[in-house]
Amino acid sequence: MAIITLTTDLGHKDFYQAVLKGSILSQFPDANLIDITHDIPAFNILQAAFVLKNAFHYFPKSTVHLIGIDSVFDENARYLALKYSDHYFVGSDNGLFSLLFDENPSEIVELTILQDLKLLHFPLSDILAKAAAHLAKGGTLAEIGLPVQTVKEKISLNPVIEQNMIRGSVIYIDSFQNVITNINKNIFTEIQRKRNFTLFFRRNESISELSWHYNEVPEGEKLCLFGISNHLEIAINKGNASGLLGLKMGDIVRIEFHASSLTQN
Repeated sequence: MAIITLTTDLGHKDFYQAVLKGSILSQFPDANLIDITHDIPAFNILQAAFVLKNAFHYFPKSTVHLIGIDSVFDENARYLALKYSDHYFVGSDNGLFSLLFDENPSEIVELTILQDLKLLHFPLSDILAKAAAHLAKGGTLAEIGLPVQTVKEKISLNPVIEQNMIRGSVIYIDSFQNVITNINKNIFTEIQRKRNFTLFFRRNESISELSWHYNEVPEGEKLCLFGISNHLEIAINKGNASGLLGLKMGDIVRIEFHASSLTQN
């Protein structure tokens, strides 16, 4: 069964999510609609890119990923469909795609699907839904758009790296209130070089050991680990790290590496 995933900022209170799903199913009743999330903060393409980047590669190849973030009507907006790593992506050209992919997509088209004037203010359930249904049915990108070479660029906040230090920031807080930073495991390992470290963050808190899993420390104790996203997380076993440690989006964290001692393998 053809899969279309949905990543939006529509929430669950209103009827907008139902309009989107109904629009897709009206065109393709056999579509298998999978919600990745509808709880992205309004217009927040940074968080949407983080969530989808960590989710899409678990789906089968040829899955269509429909992105409904900051997709309100704009007469200057471009709507794109792309192929990347044998997956299809459909959404507004608002900078999200530049945050989502590590390499250039193999194919990009600007959608030429005619706008339904009744849905002028809601292109997500019109142009973008039609494109997603078309691709899920096995249609080609060339049938719904004209080739383009680039997507709009959005600059993400990268860690500051020095010989003995990494300074990063909080980029996501999950539903368990685990605090996820923009420091990935590859950067950490490259700078660490088997040295001991201390992770410093708000309220003079610090952690000096990496854990493999959340239950490695007693309940209520803080820890840090590289989770499923491959990014450094600050967590509390069975607790609310964000609230209890006073960490919020954008807060700075700092890792200092100690040249005088080595960690054990």
